[in-house]
Amino acid sequence: MLPNNPAPLAHFTTFRIGGPARNLVIAHTEEDLVGAVHRGDLASTPVLVVSGGSNMLVSDDGFEGTVVVVATQGIEQQTTHENGIHLRVAAGEPWDRLVEHTIAQGWSGLEMLSGIPGLVGAAPVQNIGAYGAEIASVIHEVRVYDRHSGVIVNLSPDACGFGYRTSLFKQQRDQYVVLSVDLDLTASPLSQPVAYAELARHLGVDIGTQVPLADARQAVLALRRAKGMVLDPSDHDTWSAGSFFTNPIVSSAVAATLPEDAPRFPQPDRTVKTSAAWLIDHAGFHKGYALGGAALSSKHVLALTNTGHATAQDILRLARKIRDAVLTTYGIRLEPEPVLVGVSL
Repeated sequence: MLPNNPAPLAHFTTFRIGGPARNLVIAHTEEDLVGAVHRGDLASTPVLVVSGGSNMLVSDDGFEGTVVVVATQGIEQQTTHENGIHLRVAAGEPWDRLVEHTIAQGWSGLEMLSGIPGLVGAAPVQNIGAYGAEIASVIHEVRVYDRHSGVIVNLSPDACGFGYRTSLFKQQRDQYVVLSVDLDLTASPLSQPVAYAELARHLGVDIGTQVPLADARQAVLALRRAKGMVLDPSDHDTWSAGSFFTNPIVSSAVAATLPEDAPRFPQPDRTVKTSAAWLIDHAGFHKGYALGGAALSSKHVLALTNTGHATAQDILRLARKIRDAVLTTYGIRLEPEPVLVGVSL
């Protein structure tokens, strides 16, 4: 632990934006993590837990409280039964390192989530997903510290409140701290069935086909790199929080008002998901569009990026301009995906 060291939070976020923390604790053990949060709560000090900082926009003024950076690591194989693999993974384990490890071991279930930045503890908070897969589908349970009761509890997937890019942990982010995540994977050299059309085209296979794990990973990484969605310090397109807006889910009546060529993905509850990227592009904002130090990625309009000297307010000004234009043009209000710390859209 390194307490009481003011530090710019830009060092701990993929946006590379954020003012200083009043106090900083780097928690290398679970005891450090729980203890730092508990002490802050006892002292009625605001506490911010940072788990990779890949889905966070922090105020230029920083955080007037204690920032706890999750740095716990470890991948433990709990049990093996038939073709099933049960893992317990520490919250501070880098997500893509875990994915790479499971593929090297011949374990299927995470390959479509390759290249997503951040740490394992943040994965259930956001219910990360990509290319037809979501982390919720392989979670066995999530072990958390409940700040309200002061105890450590294990929560089943049903108790986690998973939804599209959300969870109980995101909705009640001041109550729960993720300590570890238990995953149920499959011992198989083949991927889960390819469920995303773009990925199937890239692989040259039909929807529903299973491919070698390494092939699935490389295809996903190639697609993500082409969109600036794989972290690269030398590429300002990756100085972002990934997709800034979630894909809107609207009523069938609202979907019917969209232009004929607008993407439509019917949902089981009869709502319709459409593409935030399509809405942004067709509202007049194209790749590379810049405002101050912020810009849309030159590779993908859904990523708002730091061109090298952006402030949080630069990002927010661009986000507001896009949000308001889409609302005016299509009557759909885009919602931000990153957690906003000390700022609002």
